[in-house]
Amino acid sequence: MAVSAVAVAGSVLAVTAGPASASSNATYYGCPYGAVCIYNNADPNSGIQSGGVYWAYGAHNLSNQFGDHYVVNNQYGGAWVELCTGYNGTGRGNTIIFAAPYGSVQNLSPINSIVLGTGNNYPCTPP
Repeated sequence: MAVSAVAVAGSVLAVTAGPASASSNATYYGCPYGAVCIYNNADPNSGIQSGGVYWAYGAHNLSNQFGDHYVVNNQYGGAWVELCTGYNGTGRGNTIIFAAPYGSVQNLSPINSIVLGTGNNYPCTPP
């Protein structure tokens, strides 16, 4: 009986130990599947900033973000992230990054918040 439990455990390990790129829920430049990430600078290989992983829909205020940073949207289900000039998801919309996953270099100097959401009701972009 113990042998079959070990064999089953080994089988499970073999299935879950596959490379992340083979999975539909893979990380993208280290950004976990389902999250939005802001990196230390314009190079995605610079690493994700401390506190730079966002999971929840809604507005997230930024502080001390200046210059170019790589921003990744690794959400699913058509979720987007909008970069806004005001705090709490207000002000003018600067950019909307749709999930694919997709990442791009963004100048965060004029950005004071990001908003994660779904649908087509972008809080910082006029209709």
